[in-house]
Amino acid sequence: MILCAGLSPAWQQVLVFDRFRYGEVNRAAESHWFAQGKVLNAGVAAHSLGGPSKTLAVVGGPPRESIEREFSALGVPHRWVVTESATRVCTTILDRTTGRMTELVENARPIRPEELDEFRRAYVEEAAEARVVVLTGSLPAGVPESFYRELVAATTCPMVLDFRGVGLLGCLDLHPRVVKPNREELSQTVGRPLTDDAALLDAMRDLNRRGARWVVVTQGAGPVWVTSESETYRLTSPSVGRVVNPLGSGDCLAAGMAWAIAGGRTMLEAVRIGVAAALENLAQLEIGRLDSVRVLRQADRVRVEPWGSTCTR
Repeated sequence: MILCAGLSPAWQQVLVFDRFRYGEVNRAAESHWFAQGKVLNAGVAAHSLGGPSKTLAVVGGPPRESIEREFSALGVPHRWVVTESATRVCTTILDRTTGRMTELVENARPIRPEELDEFRRAYVEEAAEARVVVLTGSLPAGVPESFYRELVAATTCPMVLDFRGVGLLGCLDLHPRVVKPNREELSQTVGRPLTDDAALLDAMRDLNRRGARWVVVTQGAGPVWVTSESETYRLTSPSVGRVVNPLGSGDCLAAGMAWAIAGGRTMLEAVRIGVAAALENLAQLEIGRLDSVRVLRQADRVRVEPWGSTCTR
């Protein structure tokens, strides 16, 4: 089983505009509502790729029923910890003319200590049955930065960690299999700008030295970088044509890697499959609705280049 766990799901409105003008009245051409947030995106993606999976998250308030209805309709196995505070509501604005996406993000609302305890117990139970865990998303206000470390310490299977900051740094000595920030998140985590590839790779190798076995960094449409203590790779992918919705593609990458690791593939194969899952996601409005056959076919087109001191590029 792949377990996707996190504390910051969302109920998301996606507004699509033929052309969006800032500072003016805009009327949406389309309006959609989806269960989203990093943990829910990864959970839907892992399920759609096939094989056993489960999503563990906190949900509450009016969005709870809508999220439950969507997950049940998709057939995604899940376990909710019900909270007194309502699940956050976020909005995505998609401009068809420019292809640009704007996110209006509400922070995850505080949860009660007893709810956090319930989540911890549920996580330990589910992680004991998992082959791979994806632990993802920011922590709600009031949750100590050390909370994710507690969960990582209680996990015996390979993990994909997709969060940032002090909480991530505090987990590295536990030697997680994969750490997957994007470039901006990595910059925030190490506390310095990553203005060129040399600075980026130095920051990635710093996470390796601290204990992360593999570090995978995305940067939008740019190459994906991968490092271990002794290896460095750059992955580039073919053009995907028209991008419908980039939201959640990093979450699909995390789920794709977890799916591949659970299937016994090597780390580089797992990253290629993760990149292909992200590419598949770009071409559709709804997040995480992936087809494993198309993902594997796309993975064959992802180019992997070893990168080292002898490389002059």
